[in-house]
Amino acid sequence: MKRKNSQVWDALIMILQFGINMIVPILLCTLLGVWLGQKTGHTWIVIPLFFMGALAGGTNIYRMVKKYLQAHDRDRNHVKKTE
Repeated sequence: MKRKNSQVWDALIMILQFGINMIVPILLCTLLGVWLGQKTGHTWIVIPLFFMGALAGGTNIYRMVKKYLQAHDRDRNHVKKTE
């Protein structure tokens, strides 16, 4: 029972990390675009910065999932070797 609860919490934490890793770069780049747009008078600058933030967030998630899957494979291979 305790292991199942641990797995549920691990899954919820990972989902939360996905959200944070995607939202923070988008929000920061959008806010930077708004600020730059107000300073320069070119409000269109928000659009490319928004997409740059989305690309950065996607890259963060890709790296996180890749690291998780590598660790998961290592754990699974370790269990197979000990059996």
